[in-house]
Amino acid sequence: MPTEAPSIPSILTPDWPLPAGVHSAITRRNGGCSEGPYHSFNLGDHVGDVGQAVAKNREQLRALLKLPQEPQWLRQIHGTELLQIPAAQDLSSLPEADGAVTHLAGQVLAVLTADCLPVLACSRDGQHLGAFHAGWRGLLAGILEKGVAALGVSGKEVLIYLGPAIGPEAFEVGPELRAAFVAEDPQAVSAFRAGVGDRWLADIYQLARQRLHRVGVTTIYGGGLCTFSDTEFFSYRRDAVTGRMASLIWRE
Repeated sequence: MPTEAPSIPSILTPDWPLPAGVHSAITRRNGGCSEGPYHSFNLGDHVGDVGQAVAKNREQLRALLKLPQEPQWLRQIHGTELLQIPAAQDLSSLPEADGAVTHLAGQVLAVLTADCLPVLACSRDGQHLGAFHAGWRGLLAGILEKGVAALGVSGKEVLIYLGPAIGPEAFEVGPELRAAFVAEDPQAVSAFRAGVGDRWLADIYQLARQRLHRVGVTTIYGGGLCTFSDTEFFSYRRDAVTGRMASLIWRE
């Protein structure tokens, strides 16, 4: 652990019209106390970083954002399991899920990413919140459709923010992945551009918008950042061993 005091983390404030009392935030890479490839504001406790450093970064996050409580961290597995708070469940260990929804005030939802797409959701009245981890596996399996349904309101009543993810100029995939998305939705063909050889460049933001449109969600903000090309963000594909950013949403 370094002896000098860490700098203040740089926080991205999503630009979307949240109802009064609802807040969201997305962390960037710098301003924490992690070292080496996790430099420096790593919030992931599953990537090989020193546990004390992660704990200090999380403590700093809570103080900086004046969070009402510790975020509900998840053990993300690139699936479609959702944590519904409250619900009859055992939270004595880290929940295995790739998203969470709540209607409780003071409950902080969070997902961790480093190229995968973080998606924040809020009903227009501010009473229903969601946070989803949408890498290509989760998108293909329906994490967003399932997440919107779990909010308990119609799609037209949902506001969505697409956080920083790997951009369409950097997200190179194989033909089998393109074929899988197109088989699910023929319109997905427009989200892929021919690359070198048999490779394709995928637009994960467009794929997410298409999925959301299919369940009636049309009010979508964000998108357009690239974690791979912007070194202010962690990127697994760029660095392999790296930290994780957090995307959070909560209601006072």
